[in-house]
Parts: sequence; structure tokens; C-alpha cells
Amino acid sequence: MRLLHTSDWHLGRALHRVSMLDAQAAFITRLVATVRERAVDAVVVSGDVYDRAVPPLAAVELFDDALHRLAALGVPTVMISGNHDSARRLGVGAGLIGRAGIHLRTDPGACGEPVLLADAHGDVAFYGLPYLEPALVKGEFGVERAGHEAVLAAAMDRVRADLATRPAGTRSVVLAHAFVTGGEASDSERDITVGGVASVPSAVFDGVDYVALGHLHGSQVISERVRYSGSPLAYSFSEAAHRKTMWLVDLGAAGELVAAERVDCPVPRPLARIRGDLADLLADPGLARHEDAWVEATLTDPVRPDDPMARISERFPHTLSLVFDPARAPEEPGVSYAQRLRDRTDQQIAEDFVTHVRGAGPDAREQAVLRDAFDAVRADDVLREVAG
Repeated sequence: MRLLHTSDWHLGRALHRVSMLDAQAAFITRLVATVRERAVDAVVVSGDVYDRAVPPLAAVELFDDALHRLAALGVPTVMISGNHDSARRLGVGAGLIGRAGIHLRTDPGACGEPVLLADAHGDVAFYGLPYLEPALVKGEFGVERAGHEAVLAAAMDRVRADLATRPAGTRSVVLAHAFVTGGEASDSERDITVGGVASVPSAVFDGVDYVALGHLHGSQVISERVRYSGSPLAYSFSEAAHRKTMWLVDLGAAGELVAAERVDCPVPRPLARIRGDLADLLADPGLARHEDAWVEATLTDPVRPDDPMARISERFPHTLSLVFDPARAPEEPGVSYAQRLRDRTDQQIAEDFVTHVRGAGPDAREQAVLRDAFDAVRADDVLREVAG
């Protein structure tokens, strides 16, 4: 069976206030063409269809268009909700849409109920594990202290239990939206840390033939059978070096991975990060290749130049981000608060504050209190977003 694995469409998202809707539409066109031209048997979409719980109307219309075009091909599609989606909103009409061959899996309680598709060698069971927010699903899975590994392990127990009831030789595919250990993150994914831990070990998914992951935006191989497709478009400058692709996976008669090929997604405009004094950036002939790119320029001038955005845009007209990082030692006066906090988590910042106020850092019990507080705030944000 030939699968096309994609994820993290983030329909409705912008790049530094530049609408990506046309680029997202071009991706959908490439997706549909690939399904048709490469004889794809099933499409899997591993979450974050939308960029936010209540997407703009234009994003909903694009999703509707994608569903109609995929259904018209007669090729089954299995989708799950991600941490950016509202599972309840995305799942509205799932039963009716399923009759057209578009299978939306957004209910955590149904993760052990597969979509069964067949080829000449028998059934393939597709299990959809939507994003499992630990604070919201711990009751469903009967885990005491909620964490990503605990709820995913419980969900996979249901998958393996159901698979054990299937005829011998039934192959299995799991769609999951999670941060798996060994994956490389970028700046454009939303933090899902719970209890100080964001990632789960890939061993959680043992016992199935292929795991189609979503959440991380770079295409990557955790193991031969566990892969991220990555997002089809770059959504931050940290992805400037990414090659944006989908996975074309051939699953053999015994569940073996016969082949896995990366299929390129359309690139609306390349991304580039440039760094240096403003005068050097304007004069360096080696930067000519970036003049038509979306640019993030980091200026290292010790004193902020006059009218820097206008001047940098004369050479690089598609500059979207201007960052100031003066070339001086961190201990020198004038280093900004944002620079001092760069790459530090909320937990670390809070612990630094405690140290600053009383002269000693928090002990283990106090660190746990801070973690619980941040987890509670994040879970409350999720609840309010979904309720909105």
C-alpha cells in the first residue's frame, strides 16, 4: 500500500504578517497532483490542519476545497487534530465526511478504533491518535499524574489491544501528533512541555508497522518506521535551511517498509538569514543570491544605524524581520533584556528571579511548584482557546 504522509498545514498562518494562503493553496494543488500521478492508495495528515482553534474563513474555505478535491480522487484520507486545532470543531460532521472517504479522527476516546483500508494483501488498520493534551485526557486514559508519555502509552495500549483482535497479517499505521525524543524542533512550533518534559520516547509506538508523526516542522527520520513529514511551508526563519517535503511510503505485504521517498513541496520564496554590520550587508557581493528571498537581517552595528529597515530593504526588498544584536560582550552595559532571556524557558526565568530576590535558587519542592503552576496556566490557555 502506498501512503502519502503529510502534516502541519497550519492553514491561515502568516509569516511575519505576510499571508501564506496562496502558498498553502499551491501546496494543496501539489498534494492532489501527487496523489493522482504517483498512484497513492491513502493520504495521512498528522495534525495541525489549521493554525488556530478558530481559523479565519479563508482557511476554512481552503480546507473545504482540499477535502472536495481529495474525495473526488476516490483515494481515502485519514486526518487527526493537532495541538493548534480545535478537535471538536475539526471533527464536526466527521461521520458524514467519512462517507466520502475522508476520515477525521479527533476523539481521544476512539484512538483504538481504526480506519480499515484494504489492498491485494489484506487489511491495513489506520489508528488516529489526535493531539493528547495530558491535562484534558488523563481521565479518559486513567492515568494519575498527567504527562505526555503516560497518555500516549495508554493510547497505544488501546491500539495494540485492538490490533491483537485483528486477523493475522493485518498491517498497522499510527498517526500521532507529538514531540518524540530525537526530533529536532524549530521556532515555529508551540511549546507543549508538561512537568518540564516535552518529548516522549519512540518506544511508545512499538508494535506497529509505520508511525506518521506530526508537530515538528522539519522532515526527519526518528527510525525507519517512525517519521515526521514536517510542515509543507516554512513558518519561521529557523526553518530557512529546511527542505519541505511529504513522505511517499510503500508498505509491503508483511508490513515492511519497501520504500520511503521525499516529495518536494512548492517553495513560494526562499528564506535567508543574514548577519553583519549594515554597511557590510549592503555591499557584500556574496549576498546577491538572497536579494529575492524573504530575509531576516541581524545587524551587529555597535550603535543602531539610522533608518535601518528602509536601507536594508533597498537591496533586499522582501526583508520581513530586522534584529539588533550589537557586537559586544554579554556583561557589557546596554545588552537588552530580551537578549539576556534568549533561549531560556519560562521555568528557568522564574527560577532566576527567585535566585535574584532572595540570593538562593529554589529547592526541588519549589521547582515542582513552579512547574505545576506553568502547566496549569498552559492547560487553562488550551481550555479557553477550545471554548472560544
